Amino acid sequence: MNYIIKEGTVNELMYIENNIPEFSSPKSYAEINAKIYARSYILLVAYVNEQPAAYKLGYAKSGSLFYSWLGAVLPEFRGQGIAKGLLLRQEDKVRARAYQAIEVKSMNRFKRMLQMLIAHDYQIVKCKQLDDGSDSKITFRKNL
Repeated sequence: MNYIIKEGTVNELMYIENNIPEFSSPKSYAEINAKIYARSYILLVAYVNEQPAAYKLGYAKSGSLFYSWLGAVLPEFRGQGIAKGLLLRQEDKVRARAYQAIEVKSMNRFKRMLQMLIAHDYQIVKCKQLDDGSDSKITFRKNL
C-alpha cells in the first residue's frame, strides 16, 4: 500500500481519532488544541489516496525532551507499516529540532505498539497499573 506522510491538521486528526474502535473516549478538538497551544509540536498525518489514514502527534515537554502524545491508524490501514513510517518520520523531525530524547506512553493492551517501540530501541522507564487493575500504562524513552 502506498501512503505519504506530511504535516497535518487537527481536523484530520479528529477524523481518525473518532473512527478508532478501541478508543473508549476519543480526545476532543478542544482538549487537543489546549494541549498543543503555545507549545512546539509536530502533527504528522499519513494519507492513502489523499485521505487521512493515520496520525502521530507530539509536543515539547522541555528543551531536550519531546513527548509523543497521541497516535492511531484506522483499522482498514493497519499492518501496512504506516505506524512505523510515522514513528520514524517523527524521530527524524525531533532530531532535526535538537531534542535529546523522545518519551511515549502506551497501554499494555496495545501489544503491536509495544512491540514496535521495543523493536525501535525505546526503553521501558516506568510501568503503572491502572487504579481499577484493568491494564497498565507503560512509559518508554528513546535517547537520540
